[in-house]
Formats: sequence, structure tokens, C-alpha cells
Amino acid sequence: MQYLEMRKGRVEIIPMIDIMLFLLVFFVMVTIHMIPAQGIPSHLPGSTTAQTLPPPKLMLTLHGDGSLELDGQPLTLAQLTARLRGRSAKTQITIASDKGADVQQLVKVMDACRKAGITAVGLAAKRH
Repeated sequence: MQYLEMRKGRVEIIPMIDIMLFLLVFFVMVTIHMIPAQGIPSHLPGSTTAQTLPPPKLMLTLHGDGSLELDGQPLTLAQLTARLRGRSAKTQITIASDKGADVQQLVKVMDACRKAGITAVGLAAKRH
């Protein structure tokens, strides 16, 4: 009598791991490109001497019509001073002013920051 050996089927795990890693990388890359960049569209003034600033703790946007936004929330100059008053003097603020914004309004915004005790104020500009 001859005994027939029954061989169990094997599931090869190495190709499955390769496929799973490929799918993981694919979904991570797709997800990264799906996340919209945070920001408010504006026409920044240009500068040939613009330098890279460290990432600000707060981003303040001054629109051409004189309106203000702090991290996407609209506010007035008085509200800006009140919100900044409790922060450290080393808090870094970058003002992204629209190219058509009034210079006097920009000075008022900088004065409001100084009244609150903030001295690290930067201006955003596009490099030419």
C-alpha cells in the first residue's frame, strides 16, 4: 500500500506584506496631497531682500479694505490688543498685509501689537 502524502496549502506571507506596505505608502501620499494648505489668499508685496522667518505663533492678515484676521478669525484693532495682551513678549507674529493695504492701517496694527507688549513682529513678502 502506498501512502499518499497530503500537503497542506501554504499562504505565502512575504508578497502580502509587500502589497500591504505599497498600499500604505500609496494612501499616505494621496492623503498628504488631499489636505489643503492653510492660509488666506492675498497679494503680498514683493521684496528683493526678503528673508525666511521662523514659523510664527500667530498669523495676522491685513486686507486691502483695512479688515483684520487673526488665524482666520475677523477682529478689530481693540480686540487684537485685548487678545494679545496676555501673551509673552517673545510671541512671534507675522503680518501678511495685502499689497493694496493702507500703510497707515499697517502702522496701526503694529501699534496695537506693541500696546499688547508684543515686539517680535514680522512682515510677510514674496521674494522677487
